[in-house]
Amino acid sequence: MIIHDISRDTLTSKVYDGDPQTQVTKIKSIENGDDYNLSAVSFCTHTGTHIDAPLHFASDGNSISKMRLNTFTGKCTVVTVSGVLTGEDMDKILSHSRKKLLLHGNSKAFVSPFAARVLADSEIAMIGTDAQSIAAEYDETETHKILANAGIAILENLDLSDISDGDYELYAFPIKLGGLEAAPCRAILFEQERGL
Repeated sequence: MIIHDISRDTLTSKVYDGDPQTQVTKIKSIENGDDYNLSAVSFCTHTGTHIDAPLHFASDGNSISKMRLNTFTGKCTVVTVSGVLTGEDMDKILSHSRKKLLLHGNSKAFVSPFAARVLADSEIAMIGTDAQSIAAEYDETETHKILANAGIAILENLDLSDISDGDYELYAFPIKLGGLEAAPCRAILFEQERGL
């Protein structure tokens, strides 16, 4: 079994335009003569690899801590795409996709509102991308709202640079942040070795 870490580092990831910058404060430091190291971190819940819960764009949607745990694990499909996917594009992709779909587009793979409607009518439980957002910057709201109202989890800011297209086992459990709309996660893909 090959294990792929597809997460970006929360502390060093580029912050989405307009979000607060990540800050690390060293409270205690062995280097400075303290008995131990102790740090405090301040960051936006949408920094680095993270999961958007439906609450992000639906006032009555589930928060990150209310989502079913099986949402974050299971068979997934990675597919290479580029640009903003249409509804027709999504129909083609879903014909050979598992219930969790990850878009590999060198940070330029987005879902249009039309593609989001196709996802909402499908059995997809999670949609992911290696871009900072599942939606293009000029059309963030509608795509997110459609996915949120359908109860689909969104996994954003993945590192798929070394991942080939195909089926994998995904584990992407978010930090348990009670009542919040998103949380960082450690996203891992398990790949069955060929010929064994």
